[in-house]
Amino acid sequence: TPELLEEGFVRELISKIQTMRKEAGFEVMDRIKVYASGNEKIQQIMLDNKETIAHDVLADEFIFGETAGYTKNWKINSEPVTLGVEKQ
Repeated sequence: TPELLEEGFVRELISKIQTMRKEAGFEVMDRIKVYASGNEKIQQIMLDNKETIAHDVLADEFIFGETAGYTKNWKINSEPVTLGVEKQ
C-alpha cells in the first residue's frame, strides 16, 4: 500500500540521518538541522512526516533545496537524494 511504502521511506531516512550524525561526530543529544535536495519525492515525504523524523533524529529544522554541514548522496529505495546535517 502507499502508506507502507511511505513508512519504509521514513524509516530509511531516519536510518540515513542517524548514520550521518554518527559519521559527523555529533553528540547523542546534539540538536540538528536537516537538509535535503535533488529529489522532490523524498522532500515531500520528509515534509509529510516531519514530526516523526524530527523526534527520532533530534532535528529542529528542515531545509529543502540546498545542503550544508556534513553532506552525503544516498539512494533511498532507488530514489537519489543529497542529505545534509548540521549542529544547531
